[in-house]
Parts: sequence; structure tokens; C-alpha cells
Amino acid sequence: MERIQPLKKFSPRADSGLLENFEKIVAQISRVVLGKKDQIRLALTCLFAGGHLLIEDIPGIGKTTLAKALAKVLGLQFRRIQCTSDMLPGDILGISIFDQKNALFVFHPGPIFTQVLLADEINRATPKTQSALLEAMEERQVTVEGETRLLDQPFFVIATQNPLEHSGTFLLPESQMDRFLMRIDIGYPGRFDEKALLTQEEHPNRLLHLTPLLTPADVLTIQRQIAQIHVSDPLLEYLQDILEFTRTSPHFQIGLSPRAGLALLRATRSWAFLQGRDFALPEDLQSVIFRVIGHRLRSSEDLKEIPAERLVQLITTIPIP
Repeated sequence: MERIQPLKKFSPRADSGLLENFEKIVAQISRVVLGKKDQIRLALTCLFAGGHLLIEDIPGIGKTTLAKALAKVLGLQFRRIQCTSDMLPGDILGISIFDQKNALFVFHPGPIFTQVLLADEINRATPKTQSALLEAMEERQVTVEGETRLLDQPFFVIATQNPLEHSGTFLLPESQMDRFLMRIDIGYPGRFDEKALLTQEEHPNRLLHLTPLLTPADVLTIQRQIAQIHVSDPLLEYLQDILEFTRTSPHFQIGLSPRAGLALLRATRSWAFLQGRDFALPEDLQSVIFRVIGHRLRSSEDLKEIPAERLVQLITTIPIP
């Protein structure tokens, strides 16, 4: 399959080719992640918005496969770290090693110096190691041994975790969770797709057959275009009403932060862009809202995460412009 043409025409304004190009990306990834087009679209929305993605689900669902496929099809450099309890921050950021021949310390970059970093089973890393990602996720840079080093652009963190396994794991603190623009789950495949998975030949290296459809420069161009998506004043006020509701409602321990509001705005713009429009609608916000705010809110009663069904009931009471 040939790569999608450069993004001179990949523009949201009246561009009939946008949706077609986007669907080509979705179709490619769907070759290895069967029957999960909605999740693939949400993941692409997150990455094109410049955000980091948390994929939370049980083992064997395809979390790691989705992360690898996203990086491959978007044409981005990919590195993976398998998080463990004995992992140190230096294992992610890098360390300086003394070079006896030249009598000086030489910095050896860690796996974080890439464009897509997969932190597999992130909740198995200790809080100290988890915190090594905070600066990188927020500022796209890392400070090691007093020196600040910029990361490649674009830079995305895709993390996975199993929500049911607690032995040997460390809960992600609120500050870490807030760095993820969106959280998605994959879920079991439908019967038809699972039959296709069971009957197809086993291809351990099937990801190798995916073709990059974009380049890093293309992804950066998309991000700049998404930032220009028009958001009307009524839609902004609707977004603010949602933020205010979470801050004043007795159902929530603490309301959404300004950073959460910016995340919701970016995700809304990105979803609108990928629908082929240069303006956002309330429907765009509603398509992404629960993936953006679900992991940021806790019940005031037991400090646990609010079930999705209950969160939907609460948010839908807010008038739509």
C-alpha cells in the first residue's frame, strides 16, 4: 500500500479527501486489531491532539498490539519499556557512563528518546519510576543530572495497565493520571471478529506487514491544523458549564482542573477535524468527553472512580447549546 500523499490537501476545510485518508489509517490498523474501529478512532484522536493515551483493559485484549500498530501506521519511531517493580528512572531516561578512554562521562539516552513510547503495564513501576515520566509528558523534555534535553517531536506516551490485577502493582497518582489526555478500553471482540481471529493463520510478525501512511512531519502538520479548528462561544460556554458542574456538584470529590478543560477542548477539536470539518459541534465534545474526564473524577462518597453509566447520567443533565 502506498503512503498517503503529503498533507497539502489534508485540510479540514471542505476537503473530501480528509475522511478518506483517515479511514485508510483506521483500515490499516484494523487489519491487526480486529473489530475495534471505534477504539482506533479514539486513539488517533488522542494522538493527533498531541495527547498521551492510557489503554486500560485485561490481558490478551490487544493493548500492546494497538500501540505498536498506531506507531507503525503513523510512521513514528517506536520504543517499548516493560515496567517492573525493580525498574529505575535511569532505565527510562538514560544514564551517564564513564568513558575511560576519553576520561569523561558519556550520556547514554534511555528509551524515552523516541516518538512513541509504550510504557507496558505502567502500574507495575514504582511511584519513583512513574514520576520520571511526568516532565516528559508535560513539557516534552527530560532533565537528567542537571541537564535538560529536548525530546523528539512529535512525542507520545502510550501506557497500558490491567485494572483487575493489584498484586505487585502501584496505583497511578492523580498527577500522573491527569497527564493522560484520554483513557480507553478495548473490550472483547464481537463474535464475527473473534471467529476471524481464530480461523486466520497465526502471524507473529503481522505488524511487519503494516505500511506507514504518514510521516512525523505529517503528524505535526495535522496537530497545527487541529489547533485552528473553530470553537464557537456557545460551545466554549457548554464546556465551561461541564467544568463548573464537576466543581460544584456534591457527587464529585474534586472538580475538573483547567488542564482537564484544555484536554477536553483539544480532543473536541481533534474529533471534529477527523470528521472533515473546520469547526467543532457539541456532538464532537460528547463523542470524547467520557474518555477525557472519566479517569479524572472520583466519587465524593467512597473516593472511587464513578461508573460510566452514572457519569453519563450526571453530565447529560447539563443543557446543550
